[in-house]
Amino acid sequence: MKEYPIYIGGKSRKSSSGKTFETINPATGKALAKFQEGTRKDATSAIKAAEIGFKKWSNVPAPKRGDILFNVAVILKKRKKELAKLLVMEMGKVLPEALGDVQEAIDVFEYMAGEGRRLFGHTTTSELSEKFCMTIRRPLGVVGLITPWNFPFAIPAWKLSAALICGNGIVFKPSSDTPLCAITLVEILYEAGVPRDVVNFVTGPGATVGDEIIQSNKVFGISFTGSVPTGEYILKNAGIKKVGLELGGKNGIIVMDDADLDLAVDGIIWGGYGTTGQRCTAASRVIVHTKVKKQLEKKLIARIKKLRLGSGLDPKTDVGPLINQSTLEKTHSYTKIGLSEGAKLLCGGKYGQRTGFFYQPTLFTNVKKNMRIAREEIFGPTVVIIEISNIDEAIKTMNDVDYGLSSSIYTQNIKNSFKAIEDIETGITYVNSSTIGAEVHLPFGGIKKTGNTREGGIHGIDEFSEIKTVYVDYSGTLQRAQIDNK
Repeated sequence: MKEYPIYIGGKSRKSSSGKTFETINPATGKALAKFQEGTRKDATSAIKAAEIGFKKWSNVPAPKRGDILFNVAVILKKRKKELAKLLVMEMGKVLPEALGDVQEAIDVFEYMAGEGRRLFGHTTTSELSEKFCMTIRRPLGVVGLITPWNFPFAIPAWKLSAALICGNGIVFKPSSDTPLCAITLVEILYEAGVPRDVVNFVTGPGATVGDEIIQSNKVFGISFTGSVPTGEYILKNAGIKKVGLELGGKNGIIVMDDADLDLAVDGIIWGGYGTTGQRCTAASRVIVHTKVKKQLEKKLIARIKKLRLGSGLDPKTDVGPLINQSTLEKTHSYTKIGLSEGAKLLCGGKYGQRTGFFYQPTLFTNVKKNMRIAREEIFGPTVVIIEISNIDEAIKTMNDVDYGLSSSIYTQNIKNSFKAIEDIETGITYVNSSTIGAEVHLPFGGIKKTGNTREGGIHGIDEFSEIKTVYVDYSGTLQRAQIDNK
């Protein structure tokens, strides 16, 4: 079995712990490769190397940095099918979705490469004569990127591309469930021309590697995608630095009585069971009008029963495995919770194949909005149906959770549509589409416990740069703002 290194200061090395861990194929439960179990010492070395890399990289003109990011996109395009198959083997999603994951990485590197010729500040007038005012963007310095396993190319690409185009030095710690995809992406960055000491790569536990990155006073920015408890820990322990958090959701789809039900079913199946429910934007709640509830349930059950579990490399597979055993057990525990709370199980609720971490697509009905299965993020293929009688009740139910990431409404009524857009408490709202479908040139993120940042588009630049205000006084005399302006 191949053993992979960590990368610090442009060199590959073993962890100072001398220990390794294995990455597992979730469809088979078998090990794919070994990775270094990094330590605080390794993280500290990576931070020091990133400081050196930052000083050189930040002095490279931004358009030249953009050229290198374009190279990354080109390599990703050439290797798209190969990378997608690797992703299926390590993370488990079906091949069409894996191809989409890689395509998202391609798209965001292309987009951020173009930002190398923008990185806009702005100019404005001064209140004094013979004085010029403007803002410019400057990199943060060393930034720590801590990424999850569910989009092992796309999410690191969102963070890496924006951090790189802004001129930062990077310490990258991926999830221990998908380090093979992560190291492959890092090696593509090196191949494309990113200086090796600019992107430093350390695998290992969050409690050691992640914690050192979070608490270091040499790190000036943290970008984290993951759980609420970890996000709260980061805010409490990061000190004075820029912190961007994207922490998940409990997303809902409203289906009104005038909705195109077949279209709504398409959106629910895709949002609820795509990626086996392992998306922060997954549609885990269906908030349906009482007039169409029974009809919608009938259509959903018929579709769900046709979904096929299996390896993502099999073209007949609709739903792949969960990422690991603990996630499998967590998903089943919520089935037990739902039943104990009095919800009615319409289908699923059982383990899937004997090998791998499979769980049957699960649907509950007669769910009350205060039940745990209606409020807590399950991160598995479980969807609950909540009945409502009007648009106001639907929006109130949608908002009655701790999260605020993505939302959707199916309706033919334009008033309902705009009421949802204005009143739903989420960072993203779809009309007559599912809760899934972020595009890289638009901001992505949410409110409440979902987090405090927006990635994508110009907002990705905001996350990884600071604004400096510049005043140029060419009057030749001392001018005092507010005092001499009469």
